[in-house]
Amino acid sequence: MSAQGSDAILERMMALHPKIIDLTLDRVWRLLAALDNPQEQLPPVIHIAGTNGKGSTQSMIRAGLEGMGMSVHAYTSPHLARFHERIRLAGALISEDHLTEILDECYAKNGGIDITYFEITTCAALLAFARTPADYTLLEVGLGGRLDATNVIDTPALTIITPVSIDHEQFLGNTLAKIAGEKAGIIKRGVPCVVGPQQDEALEVIEATAMRLGAPLLVYGQHWHVSTERGRLVFQDDNGLLDLPLPALRGDHQILNAGAAIAGLRYLGADEAACEAAMTNAEWPARMQRLRQGPLVEAAPEVELWLDGGHNAAAGEALAKVLADLPKRPTHLICGMLNTKDISGYLRPLAAQAASLTAVSIPGEANTLPADETEAAAKAVGMVARSAASVAEALAEIVAKDPTARVLICGSLYLAGVILRENG
Repeated sequence: MSAQGSDAILERMMALHPKIIDLTLDRVWRLLAALDNPQEQLPPVIHIAGTNGKGSTQSMIRAGLEGMGMSVHAYTSPHLARFHERIRLAGALISEDHLTEILDECYAKNGGIDITYFEITTCAALLAFARTPADYTLLEVGLGGRLDATNVIDTPALTIITPVSIDHEQFLGNTLAKIAGEKAGIIKRGVPCVVGPQQDEALEVIEATAMRLGAPLLVYGQHWHVSTERGRLVFQDDNGLLDLPLPALRGDHQILNAGAAIAGLRYLGADEAACEAAMTNAEWPARMQRLRQGPLVEAAPEVELWLDGGHNAAAGEALAKVLADLPKRPTHLICGMLNTKDISGYLRPLAAQAASLTAVSIPGEANTLPADETEAAAKAVGMVARSAASVAEALAEIVAKDPTARVLICGSLYLAGVILRENG
């Protein structure tokens, strides 16, 4: 089949519902029933929710399980360069032919009835997982948890809630407690839940939900601890202490994500070698990723070029810490964001780390924040800012003034996806 097979079906799926996001599970249950309920035929499921760190935690758990010789399905969103990234079957990205086949089947079984793009493609992923042998299935929540299309597993092996913060208020609620309540919707009766670092308001909601459902909790700071010491990661729980390499993924926040991953792996019976594999073998694109090849790198060979897709206030704080810990070098941001994000909250912690910000609109994205509005928001938090017509133009202007600078392209996974496609 041609490479256009899956793309053409995905484009048709976009037209099946007038809204991109419409949180309910009714349409998902209907289509899953038509597909003979693949969600009931999956290898043991680890279900991961949270505002930040879901993907990184999932990648470390996958690396750890694979380090034990396990085969692992993984579902994540959004994709960056190609849709296939969302569905990993027993360790390998789904093939074009297989993806086209399951998308076509789901489209036909849906019968033209209203269903969102994320809902129908999640059903397709579950169908592929059910038909391919593996030892575990990792499911990353798309948005929220309680009404997310992935929340159709009655008895997962384990649930995980990474740090919860304010994001997607228009869908999840305007307080941390409300948002935490949505995330806690993945907790299932009697199923253990690993809980990453939380603000008190969020933790209270998670603990109340778990108590109501009789779900044992493994909470950071209570049941497990993680820290760094002399360039190593130190993890401790009731099973003892582990002295491990630092995570391959950069940033202090990844230490905490690593802790949640190790806590989950230890519950599943992983040994120290598997936990070490989780640290050293995990990969997660557009999370403080160093770009080392491609047209942008060739256009600025002396620049230290980075890419990050974080896009909310908590991500801005985490990114600022990463930049502060890097060797000193003038750092210039090229930033494009969606108009649904808290741009001031994202940029404010970055202001102290950046020599300048060049704002861009995200190419091909209807919901992009216009570059001039990003520029204005950057100036409002005290940054030296300007706008450019493209990332390439922004990079050229930075290089003309500072050819050996550090440049970070940031602000949105959608912008990161554009960069990875064009710079691949």
